[in-house]
Amino acid sequence: MKRIGITGHRFIPPEARGHIRAGMRAALRGGRGGALEAYSSLAVGADQIFADIALSCGAELTVVIPSGDYANGFTDPAELAGFQRLRDRATREVRLAFPHSTDEAYYAAGAYIADRCDRLLAVWDGCPARGRGGTAEIVQYARDLGKPVTVIWREGLVRP
Repeated sequence: MKRIGITGHRFIPPEARGHIRAGMRAALRGGRGGALEAYSSLAVGADQIFADIALSCGAELTVVIPSGDYANGFTDPAELAGFQRLRDRATREVRLAFPHSTDEAYYAAGAYIADRCDRLLAVWDGCPARGRGGTAEIVQYARDLGKPVTVIWREGLVRP
């Protein structure tokens, strides 16, 4: 089974969404010819977009929940509904032992995904992480492991 994980920004500028979705579809469809497992923490933004596309491509979804109170971080009802909808469709759920959502919990979830995937997709603008466990840190972690990383971002676009 081919395993693809995601790391990426929570805020995706509207003008980048089509490009990012197309890049994800291409990466997931490139795995034809065998079973596919997708790893995501279902955060708002890249994680949820990836999980939704992966499921539409027939992948099994493994959800990595960083902490016991993770769902409490979804303050927007629509974002929480998206998280719950995707979580309900997951084949597997992995809960990390952190009681609270912290940068360390997010880093551990990203590392868990990088450790287990064959390829990591990164919705990343190439800038340094804005906190522990940010996209840039997980990309570097995966590269240090020798994992292939596919960066998906619209050239010339900078996040606010």
